[in-house]
Amino acid sequence: MREKAKNTDKNPKRYISKKYLFISISLSILSLAVVVYLTYDPETHLLKHIKPKRLPGLFIALFVSMLRVWFSAAKIRFLAEKQVSWLAATRIVLTWDFTSSVTPSTIGGAPMATYAMSKEGLKLGQSTAIVLYGVLLDQLWFAIAIPIILLAGIYYEIVPANVGLVGDVSMGLIYIGLLSYAAILAYGVLKNPAVLKKVVKKVGKLPLIRKFRETIEDEADNLVQYSHELRKKPFSFLVKAFSLSTMSWLCRIWLPTIVILSLLPADVLLSFLRSLAMNLAFLVMPTPGGSGGVEGLFAIFQGPLIDRKTFIGLSVFLWRVISYYISIGLGMMATTWYINQSVVDSMEDEQETRQVQEEETYGSPLAAESDRES
Repeated sequence: MREKAKNTDKNPKRYISKKYLFISISLSILSLAVVVYLTYDPETHLLKHIKPKRLPGLFIALFVSMLRVWFSAAKIRFLAEKQVSWLAATRIVLTWDFTSSVTPSTIGGAPMATYAMSKEGLKLGQSTAIVLYGVLLDQLWFAIAIPIILLAGIYYEIVPANVGLVGDVSMGLIYIGLLSYAAILAYGVLKNPAVLKKVVKKVGKLPLIRKFRETIEDEADNLVQYSHELRKKPFSFLVKAFSLSTMSWLCRIWLPTIVILSLLPADVLLSFLRSLAMNLAFLVMPTPGGSGGVEGLFAIFQGPLIDRKTFIGLSVFLWRVISYYISIGLGMMATTWYINQSVVDSMEDEQETRQVQEEETYGSPLAAESDRES
């Protein structure tokens, strides 16, 4: 039986902002409209140039998108040492994706993911450690992907020439920032968890969350404990977890290329490398879910590889439908499950409280019946 989450906020709605949801979807639709407007060519008959034999590639793209969810769920289940079911792990991933899509990149979906894991029966400290370890695996992937991009950049024009010096410098700063963050996080999780504990405790002193300071300090101790447990895992544990994380990222990176190839021919390797670079750039988008920026980056990076200009807007649209709008829909259903569950738990807690109060006021019903019989 799934245990009730302890020491977690009972209202998951605090992790979801309707304002950010509205902004994210609005920016996405607006940017899609701008890309379509700028790339539409009335002299190009779109339907005439679509090859039916390529269209099944869209189903492959949809399958790859679902495969990414499966690998992510497998990673969470593996890090949780199979303490959560496949269904629970999938719910966590869909909820994480949803909140990541409707919150600024600087916030992300980690808080809601931690809450979801706690509601699935994991302790809060363990949930936090799993989220941190998952983020660390992502950073390790970035640390490997960046040298690949830099080496491949010697032979391929990964950053399009039309972005100029500003684009090159921006990408360079992104690479440096990601590598630095990866090094710091790796040191904190794998080498010295006490550093993370100090940071968490300092955060607990902030005015807005000072009232939760005692709980935060307790969970900081749990975080260190679970970090030490993860450090004791054999190297094969890290390899398998990293492999699952890598496969999830590869599915995400291949998706734009598969969508483009579903419409018309393109340079497969260069499209993949550019998709890798632009996915790194997505991480620093300040808007909720990167909306308004990722569509433009797709057009900038992948647009020059698409022969017919009109297909750029169509490609961006199909890519966002598969990678974003479907994710929003599935994520809303998963998140609604947690919201409904929190309501049920609150009602049960209120009922238990009322029963305790009644027993204190009127005495236990069994005791009263015993007194009458005597």
